[in-house]
Amino acid sequence: MSFTLHPRLMADTTVLGDLPLSQVLLVKEALGPWLILVPRYDALREIHHLSEQDQQQLMRESSAVAALLEQDYQAEKINIGALGNLVPQLHIHHIARFSNDIAWPGPIWGNTKGIQRNEEVQHALAEELRQELSNIAGFTAIN
Repeated sequence: MSFTLHPRLMADTTVLGDLPLSQVLLVKEALGPWLILVPRYDALREIHHLSEQDQQQLMRESSAVAALLEQDYQAEKINIGALGNLVPQLHIHHIARFSNDIAWPGPIWGNTKGIQRNEEVQHALAEELRQELSNIAGFTAIN
Protein backbone atom coordinates (compact mmCIF):
# COMPACT_ATOMS: atom_id res chain seq x y z
CA MET A 1 0.00 0.00 0.00
CA SER A 2 1.67 3.23 -1.18
CA PHE A 3 1.21 6.17 1.17
CA THR A 4 2.53 9.71 1.56
CA LEU A 5 0.99 12.10 4.06
CA HIS A 6 -0.10 15.46 2.61
CA PRO A 7 2.42 18.22 3.53
CA ARG A 8 -0.24 20.32 5.29
CA LEU A 9 -1.27 17.40 7.49
CA MET A 10 2.39 16.68 8.19
CA ALA A 11 2.98 20.29 9.28
CA ASP A 12 -0.16 20.63 11.41
CA THR A 13 -0.04 17.32 13.30
CA THR A 14 2.01 14.79 15.22
CA VAL A 15 1.92 11.21 13.94
CA LEU A 16 0.79 8.87 16.73
CA GLY A 17 0.77 5.55 14.89
CA ASP A 18 -1.10 3.25 12.57
CA LEU A 19 -4.33 1.32 12.78
CA PRO A 20 -4.88 -1.46 10.24
CA LEU A 21 -6.15 0.99 7.58
CA SER A 22 -5.39 4.48 8.84
CA GLN A 23 -2.57 6.59 10.17
CA VAL A 24 -3.58 8.38 13.39
CA LEU A 25 -2.55 12.03 13.80
CA LEU A 26 -2.85 14.50 16.69
CA VAL A 27 -3.60 18.05 15.59
CA LYS A 28 -1.32 20.66 17.17
CA GLU A 29 -4.14 23.16 17.65
CA ALA A 30 -4.99 23.69 21.33
CA LEU A 31 -8.50 22.29 21.19
CA GLY A 32 -9.85 18.95 22.19
CA PRO A 33 -7.84 16.35 21.83
CA TRP A 34 -8.32 16.40 18.06
CA LEU A 35 -7.35 13.27 16.15
CA ILE A 36 -7.32 12.66 12.41
CA LEU A 37 -7.53 9.30 10.65
CA VAL A 38 -5.90 9.12 7.21
CA PRO A 39 -6.43 5.91 5.24
CA ARG A 40 -2.98 4.90 3.97
CA TYR A 41 -3.62 5.13 0.22
CA ASP A 42 -2.08 7.74 -2.05
CA ALA A 43 -4.41 9.95 -4.11
CA LEU A 44 -7.49 8.91 -2.13
CA ARG A 45 -10.04 11.73 -1.87
CA GLU A 46 -13.41 10.29 -0.83
CA ILE A 47 -14.72 7.59 1.51
CA HIS A 48 -16.81 6.08 -1.30
CA HIS A 49 -13.59 5.53 -3.31
CA LEU A 50 -12.57 2.88 -0.77
CA SER A 51 -13.56 -0.74 -1.25
CA GLU A 52 -16.58 -1.84 0.79
CA GLN A 53 -14.24 -3.79 3.08
CA ASP A 54 -12.04 -0.70 3.66
CA GLN A 55 -15.12 1.47 4.24
CA GLN A 56 -16.19 -0.93 6.99
CA GLN A 57 -12.68 -0.94 8.45
CA LEU A 58 -12.63 2.87 8.43
CA MET A 59 -15.96 2.92 10.29
CA ARG A 60 -14.58 0.48 12.90
CA GLU A 61 -11.48 2.63 13.39
CA SER A 62 -13.49 5.85 13.49
CA SER A 63 -15.90 4.43 16.06
CA ALA A 64 -13.04 3.15 18.23
CA VAL A 65 -11.28 6.54 18.17
CA ALA A 66 -14.55 8.39 18.93
CA ALA A 67 -15.28 6.06 21.86
CA LEU A 68 -11.76 6.58 23.21
CA LEU A 69 -12.15 10.38 23.10
CA GLU A 70 -15.58 10.23 24.69
CA GLN A 71 -14.63 7.83 27.49
CA ASP A 72 -11.08 8.88 28.31
CA TYR A 73 -11.64 12.64 28.06
CA GLN A 74 -15.32 12.83 29.08
CA ALA A 75 -16.09 14.85 25.95
CA GLU A 76 -19.56 16.35 25.83
CA LYS A 77 -19.70 15.79 22.06
CA ILE A 78 -17.49 14.17 19.46
CA ASN A 79 -17.38 16.06 16.15
CA ILE A 80 -16.46 13.86 13.20
CA GLY A 81 -15.97 15.27 9.73
CA ALA A 82 -14.30 14.73 6.38
CA LEU A 83 -14.17 18.08 4.60
CA GLY A 84 -11.05 18.11 2.43
CA ASN A 85 -11.57 21.54 0.93
CA LEU A 86 -7.98 22.65 1.63
CA VAL A 87 -6.33 19.22 1.92
CA PRO A 88 -7.71 16.90 -0.77
CA GLN A 89 -6.21 13.72 0.78
CA LEU A 90 -8.99 11.82 2.55
CA HIS A 91 -8.74 12.50 6.27
CA ILE A 92 -11.40 12.26 8.97
CA HIS A 93 -11.35 14.64 11.93
CA HIS A 94 -12.36 13.37 15.40
CA ILE A 95 -12.64 16.27 17.83
CA ALA A 96 -13.49 16.06 21.52
CA ARG A 97 -15.73 19.04 22.24
CA PHE A 98 -16.52 20.69 25.55
CA SER A 99 -18.95 23.49 26.45
CA ASN A 100 -15.99 25.57 27.66
CA ASP A 101 -13.89 25.22 24.48
CA ILE A 102 -13.06 28.32 22.46
CA ALA A 103 -15.44 27.52 19.61
CA TRP A 104 -18.43 26.04 21.51
CA PRO A 105 -21.19 25.64 20.43
CA GLY A 106 -20.19 26.53 16.88
CA PRO A 107 -18.00 24.63 14.45
CA ILE A 108 -14.27 24.68 15.07
CA TRP A 109 -13.36 25.85 11.57
CA GLY A 110 -12.67 29.58 11.70
CA ASN A 111 -13.46 29.80 15.40
CA THR A 112 -10.32 28.68 17.24
CA LYS A 113 -7.91 31.57 16.62
CA GLY A 114 -5.26 29.06 15.47
CA ILE A 115 -3.65 28.75 18.91
CA GLN A 116 -1.36 25.72 19.07
CA ARG A 117 -0.09 23.69 22.01
CA ASN A 118 3.55 24.26 22.89
CA GLU A 119 5.93 21.40 22.00
CA GLU A 120 6.14 20.06 25.53
CA VAL A 121 2.36 19.85 25.96
CA GLN A 122 1.92 18.37 22.46
CA HIS A 123 4.55 15.72 23.18
CA ALA A 124 2.98 14.78 26.53
CA LEU A 125 -0.51 14.52 25.01
CA ALA A 126 0.86 12.46 22.10
CA GLU A 127 2.47 9.98 24.50
CA GLU A 128 -0.72 9.75 26.56
CA LEU A 129 -2.80 9.11 23.45
CA ARG A 130 -0.37 6.49 22.11
CA GLN A 131 -0.87 4.60 25.39
CA GLU A 132 -4.64 4.86 25.13
CA LEU A 133 -4.70 3.96 21.43
CA SER A 134 -2.69 0.82 22.21
CA ASN A 135 -5.96 -0.59 23.60
CA ILE A 136 -7.47 -0.50 20.09
CA ALA A 137 -6.83 -3.76 18.20
CA GLY A 138 -4.16 -3.40 15.54
CA PHE A 139 -2.71 -0.08 16.72
CA THR A 140 1.06 0.32 16.27
CA ALA A 141 2.69 3.39 17.81
CA ILE A 142 5.08 5.56 15.83
CA ASN A 143 7.40 7.75 17.87
